[in-house]
Amino acid sequence: METPFENKKIIIAGGSSGIGLAAAIQFKQQEAQVTVTGRNPDKLKNAAKTDLQTAVIDSSDREALDSFFKSYGPVDHVVISLSGSKGIGNFAGLSLQVLRDGFEEKYWPILNTVQSALPFINKGGSITLVTAISATAQLPGTSGLAALNGALEIMVPVWAKELTHIRINAVSPGVVDTSWWDFLPEQEKNETFKQYATQIPAGRVGKPDEIANAILFLAGNEYMTGKVIGCDGGMSL
Repeated sequence: METPFENKKIIIAGGSSGIGLAAAIQFKQQEAQVTVTGRNPDKLKNAAKTDLQTAVIDSSDREALDSFFKSYGPVDHVVISLSGSKGIGNFAGLSLQVLRDGFEEKYWPILNTVQSALPFINKGGSITLVTAISATAQLPGTSGLAALNGALEIMVPVWAKELTHIRINAVSPGVVDTSWWDFLPEQEKNETFKQYATQIPAGRVGKPDEIANAILFLAGNEYMTGKVIGCDGGMSL
């Protein structure tokens, strides 16, 4: 039976690990032609081991992005899973330079990728962003992350009204067990996950494959556009 993504050309920006890689593998399993991009060649080597096409692209480099999309040609779906962790901390002591760095690390590269991809997305195709629950969770110590991810999420419905030849959505994950948390020592990370699990109705933190499922839903459902879908185990309730 033909899948919704069979022979579709799909680019996963930031697909060398975590949620992006999980989505890339799921698209590949549905017979899509998948290319993952990232700025870390070593991580991309790991992605290549799963039989995915890869390209070393720094999404903060607009010229490199434009060149890549021009050489790649028409594409059906683009997933942008570029991560960033700068901007954590209570606002009174938060370095605004670090917060600016956080925007440089995630916000501007995502906007670069959206603009660069637009001329090459086939009619009826889609863009799916990966944001974060910090945009709406109102948790102390996350105002910087809220500003960054909230700025992205607030643009999604506006883009959907402007770009009517394609669809654009976002998935907003909750706490997910990925390398994003590797800034914590292993024991501290495990304790943090246990603590979060007591606050999440699902009783645990999420898995990359579960967020990837939501990404594939948004890419494959032709009646979904302009939406930010929370996939957080009920954490935002």
